[in-house]
Amino acid sequence: MLLERGRGATLTMCGRRLLGIEDGATRRLARLLPQLEATVGTESPAERKAPDHQRLRLAASHDLLLAGLAAELPARYGLTLDVSFMGSVHAIKEFVDGRVDLAGIHFPVRGQQRQARRAVLAGLRARGDRLICLADRDQGLILAPGNPLKVRNLADVVRRRLRFVNRQPGSGTRLLIDGIIDAENLARNEIAGYGNEEFTHRAVAATVASGVADVGFGVRAAAAEHKLAFVPLVQERYVLALRGKTLESVAVARLLQVLKSPLFFDLARRFTGYGIGATGSVRSVGSAWR
Repeated sequence: MLLERGRGATLTMCGRRLLGIEDGATRRLARLLPQLEATVGTESPAERKAPDHQRLRLAASHDLLLAGLAAELPARYGLTLDVSFMGSVHAIKEFVDGRVDLAGIHFPVRGQQRQARRAVLAGLRARGDRLICLADRDQGLILAPGNPLKVRNLADVVRRRLRFVNRQPGSGTRLLIDGIIDAENLARNEIAGYGNEEFTHRAVAATVASGVADVGFGVRAAAAEHKLAFVPLVQERYVLALRGKTLESVAVARLLQVLKSPLFFDLARRFTGYGIGATGSVRSVGSAWR
C-alpha cells in the first residue's frame, strides 16, 4: 500500500499483483468444485464394492439437493448414487450411449422457455423412457446481499454494464440464460462477462460472493448458502431420466422409496427454494409435465 499526501492510499504494483493472484486462485478453486462434488458418495472402499443392485450410475446436471442425497444414501439406505456432474446435454448423451443408468436434467415448466425444454429432452424416447421427479426449483439472478443495485432482470445487467458470471455451454442453465437473452432481444456481446464461465451453481455464487462478479445466474439454494440476494426468473423441474425397464430394478425401487421418505423431506428442508410436492412421481417423456 502506497500513501501519498493529498492523494490517499493506492495499491503498489506488488499489491495489484497479489490481488490478481488471489482472483486467479478463486477462479481455479471454483472450477475444481464440480470435480470434488462429483465424487460425493462414491469414494469409500465399501461403496466401490457395492453390488450392482445397490448402485446406480448417474450423469447429472449440477444440483445441491442431489449432491446432498448422494452423500446421505449409502449410510442410511445401503444405496449408492455414483454421480458425475456435467451439463444436461452431456448427461443425456451419457445416458443415451448407455454409460449410465440415469441422467439428471432440468427444464422449465408452465410454458416457459419451450426451446430450452426441447433441447434438454432431445435424445430421449418419448414412449420408452421415464422421468422421476426429484424436485421443483427456481433459477434466477444471484446478487450481492440486499441487491443494492436493484437489479430485476438481465436487461438491467446489460444497461448498467455489470460484471456477469455465466455457466458453461451445454449446461441446462446456459440454455435458460441464452433463452432469456433472446426473448428480451439482448446482445450477448453487450453482457460484460458473458464469456466468464463456471461449472456449478455453487461456483457461480462463490464468484459473486467474492466480489469477482456483480451478478450470476443459478438456483436459489446456492444464493442462500452465501447469504446473497436472489431474483427468480424461471421455474423448473429437476428430473431423473431412465429406461422404462429400469424402473423394475431393485436399486430404482429403493431410490423411489427414499424419495418418498422422511429422510428426503428432511434433506430438502436443509436447502432453500426446493418444492417437493411432485417428488417421486413417474411420468413418460412424452407427457413431461406439460
